[in-house]
Amino acid sequence: MSNIVEFNPAQTPSFARTGELSEIAKSLTGGGTGVSVKRISVKGGVFRLLAGGKEVASIDDRHLDVVIVNAAPKVSRTYYEGQFVEGEAKGPDCWSADGDKPDASIANPQSATCATCPQNIKGSGLGESRACRFSQRLAVVLANDVAGGDVMQLTLAATSIFGKEMGDDKRPLQAYARYLAAQNISPEMVVTRLKFDTKAAVPKLFFAPVRWLSDAEYQAAIEAGQSETAKRAITMTVAQADNVAPVVPIKLEGKKPKAAPVQEEPEVEVQEEVVDEPEKRKAAAKPSAVPKKAGSLASVVDEWDADDE
Repeated sequence: MSNIVEFNPAQTPSFARTGELSEIAKSLTGGGTGVSVKRISVKGGVFRLLAGGKEVASIDDRHLDVVIVNAAPKVSRTYYEGQFVEGEAKGPDCWSADGDKPDASIANPQSATCATCPQNIKGSGLGESRACRFSQRLAVVLANDVAGGDVMQLTLAATSIFGKEMGDDKRPLQAYARYLAAQNISPEMVVTRLKFDTKAAVPKLFFAPVRWLSDAEYQAAIEAGQSETAKRAITMTVAQADNVAPVVPIKLEGKKPKAAPVQEEPEVEVQEEVVDEPEKRKAAAKPSAVPKKAGSLASVVDEWDADDE
């Protein structure tokens, strides 16, 4: 029996027949405090769950199926002066939540605008990279626990946001969003598979559609995206210290994972590949996505929740 499930954009459920793209879709295509938020980290090329700034679980699978329920409206930027030193507690010297101008809290901004900033020039960082790094925040829920599952934050580096697609199941975030948008599909209507690029030198994700949500799952996803937790997840706040301790992988083989007492990692992976400035372009519509059938993550969710109680 075949385990292949085809995602067919033409088989549109009723909730997807609105004729309009959502604000999430517009954000991801390049257009435009209190309770802590759980985070999904990709540090070290492994999917990890952070709760309260500490790792509580990790998963060995090279993919993770989620539903994107909200997204920061713009790509943000963060600049650290000097070279990164592992374990050094240091806040960013300059940052911008909207990628247009430095935050008002910055005492000594690098420039009046991000577009004219010398740290936004190729070669200002290591090699041909930019010293000021791009990132974007998503609010997601695990695909096998859409109704009632935790809303988690996922912060993506530039290499996972920009770039060209390399196949039906190998699209960076904006290319993936444009692929869906060309068919009038918003990200919160489908299950999205996050998949590591095994050829990349640093943790880099590809995005691919797995299946349509059911009507009940879609309503749950909409409610999750409107929650205060989701709003906090996509709101950029910069910690005063980004001290990092080594992270030890935890294998989940039917056993309850032990908590790994490590401090929260930086928002963006320190070393990045060189990526070009994001460009606005028309989506190329050629719907053809045949991802593999999603694996079960129920045991992982149960263990994550148990550790967070």
